[in-house]
Amino acid sequence: MDLSIVVPLLNEHESLTPLTERLHAVLGAMGLAYEVILVDDGSTDGSWEVIRALSAQDPRVKGIRLGRNYGKSPALNEGFKVASGGVVVTMDADLQDDPVEVPALYAMIVDQGFDLVSGWKKVRHDPLSKTLPTKLFNWATRQVSGVRLHDFNCGLKAYRAHVVKSIEVYGEMHRYIPFIAQREGFRRIGEKVVKHHPRRFGRTKFGLDRFINGFLDLMTIWFVFRFGRRPMHFFGALGTVMFVLGSGATTWLVGDKLWHVLNDRPARLVSDNALFYVALVAMVIGVQLFTVGFLAELVTRNAPERGHYRIDERVGL
Repeated sequence: MDLSIVVPLLNEHESLTPLTERLHAVLGAMGLAYEVILVDDGSTDGSWEVIRALSAQDPRVKGIRLGRNYGKSPALNEGFKVASGGVVVTMDADLQDDPVEVPALYAMIVDQGFDLVSGWKKVRHDPLSKTLPTKLFNWATRQVSGVRLHDFNCGLKAYRAHVVKSIEVYGEMHRYIPFIAQREGFRRIGEKVVKHHPRRFGRTKFGLDRFINGFLDLMTIWFVFRFGRRPMHFFGALGTVMFVLGSGATTWLVGDKLWHVLNDRPARLVSDNALFYVALVAMVIGVQLFTVGFLAELVTRNAPERGHYRIDERVGL
């Protein structure tokens, strides 16, 4: 199989038929063996019935129906599991992504050697209430991830099959796949300006909660990749710093008290100083953080996936 198209969808029954027709026209002209995988993420509008009819008409159209609405990331992850093409292209089902972009994306993977190519909707046909937060989101993601893409949230992306088989996408992580792929060692990441069409059917799934959840997911990815295999380096270091500062402040207060007593000078009780309680809290939190790091280290060292690393090639073995 040369090419797999993975399309996650939710309540897009009106757009599925024209989408698959366009895909067949474009992919058929490429002369490749291909499949179109439609992943129904718990639709309630009859989308699954349309998918079944499309698959009956053409076996190259395949469908997966999730038991309920889990989200775009789990839908993509299930599509990645069953995709058999050497190149995997993802796109949205709302007809805003244009199938005519697929040949160029495919060529960038096969001919130019990219591991991942992300679409860039340079000209968007969305309301200002969506485009402005998107620009802010993309800027923040670039700063945190170090991946210099303009449009992380574009659903139109192409991957070498090895990439999607080596990563797991969950929660709202789909918009951070380039970041995840880079941290897994796939550093040949490209970008292509793609067409963006106005939505014809249905309604957008956009909401402000996506940006709140997206920011939290970005912090999660950053933390997991940086400290996931060595949590003590984060919690232990932070706990040690807080304990040292707290114990240092306590030592200074006690030493100051003794100096006043030895020199027959009046001195108030150590417990009357607010710094004493701040220092105690810092010491307690420091011990707790260190303990958390120690326990997290025990958990990671006994995790079943510990010691499992991605191997691209072997020679002489």
